[in-house]
Amino acid sequence: MLSTLGVMLTTGITGLLIYVLSTYTRLDICLTLPMSMLLAATVSSTDSASVFSLLRSGGIGLKHNLRPLLELESGSNDPMAYMLTVALVGMIVSADEFSGMDLATKIVGQLAVGGLLGYLGGLALVRIVNRINLPNASLYPVLMLSCILIIFTFTDLLKGNGYLAVYVAGLVVGNNRLSYRRETNTFFQGITWLLQIVMFLTLGLLADPSDMVDVLLASVAIGLFMMFVARPLSVFICLQPFHVSRNAKMFLSWVGLRGAVPIIFATYPVIAGIEDANFLFNVVFVITLLSMSLQGMTITRAARWLGLATDEPKADNEFGVEFPEELGSSLTEQTLTEYDLTGGNRLSDMHFPKGTLVMMVKRAGSFIVPNGQLELQKGDILLVVHSK
Repeated sequence: MLSTLGVMLTTGITGLLIYVLSTYTRLDICLTLPMSMLLAATVSSTDSASVFSLLRSGGIGLKHNLRPLLELESGSNDPMAYMLTVALVGMIVSADEFSGMDLATKIVGQLAVGGLLGYLGGLALVRIVNRINLPNASLYPVLMLSCILIIFTFTDLLKGNGYLAVYVAGLVVGNNRLSYRRETNTFFQGITWLLQIVMFLTLGLLADPSDMVDVLLASVAIGLFMMFVARPLSVFICLQPFHVSRNAKMFLSWVGLRGAVPIIFATYPVIAGIEDANFLFNVVFVITLLSMSLQGMTITRAARWLGLATDEPKADNEFGVEFPEELGSSLTEQTLTEYDLTGGNRLSDMHFPKGTLVMMVKRAGSFIVPNGQLELQKGDILLVVHSK
C-alpha cells in the first residue's frame, strides 16, 4: 500500500501544491500541471538505506516490525516512482493531454508484467545456480549478475518494469537455499559500494551550487510540505485498514527520507530534453539535501521519543564463523549464566540436545577450542553447531 498507493498519493498531493504555487504565488516556478506532477513524482520515493545507516550508527533498532516494513516499502516504491516519472516524461515529450486513465493503465501493466517475470525469473535463477556445475566458485556471482541483467532486459522488452522484476527476483532468490551464497553476497556488496561511489561522483559533477540558490525558496517550501503534509497524509490513509499504532504511523511519516534515487530520476527529464528540466533537477537536489539534513539528523531522536527504539540486533556472531547452507547445519551463540553452571562447570556436565556440538568458547576476548574437561565460567560465549 505504501509503495503503490502511497507513492501516488504523495505525487498527487505534492503535484497539486506545486501547481498552486506556480499559478497563484510570486515564486519563480511557472510549471504546468503535468510538469508539476513530474517534479512531484521524481521525489516521491523514499530511501530506507539512509534510515538504517543512521539508526545503525546510533546503535538502535525498531519495534513492531518497522524495519522489514521500511525495507519492503523502500525497495518496492522506487519502481513505482520510476514508472510515474517515465510515463509523465513520455506524455510531456509527445505533447499528449494529461490522462489519469492512460497513466493508471501503464502503471498496472508494468506492475503486473514486472512482478510476474521477476517471480518466474527468480525461480529460474535459483534452479540454474543450484544445478549448474561451474569449475570455479568465483564464477557463480558472475552468473548471478548475468542473469539479473537478462531478467531486467527481457522484462523491459515486454513493456514491464525491469526494476520491479529484479527486486522481486532478489526476494525469491534470498528466500531460497542457494549454492555459494557467501561468495555471492561478498561479490555484490563490493559491486554495490562501487556503483554507489560512481553514482554520487556523477551526481556531484552534474550539480552546480550557484544554480541551487535561485530555486532555494521554492525547493524549501515544497520539501517542508512533503515532510509535514504529503507524506503523513499518504501514510495515515494507506495504513488506515491495518492495525498499526499511531506512534508507528508518525515515525513512518517522518522517515520518508529522499536519497540519491530522486536525483537520478530528475536526470530523466534532462536526458529527454524537456524545457525547464534543469530547474526540476536543481529543485530535487535541494529537496534531497533538506530531507537528509532535517529528517536525517532527527531520526534516532524520533524513534526514542515515540518509544519505538530498541537494541540493534547483531548481524553476525561473535566468532565471525559462517557455514555454507549446503551443510544443513546452523550456528547459534549461548552466553552462560550462573543458572547454566548449577549442574557443574565442565563442558561434559552440561546437557546439550542430541546433534549439538560446542565448537568454540570466547572468554574475555580470547578464543578456546574446548574439550569435555574445559572449566566454564559465567559470561563465556559458546559457539554451538546444530545439525538439521
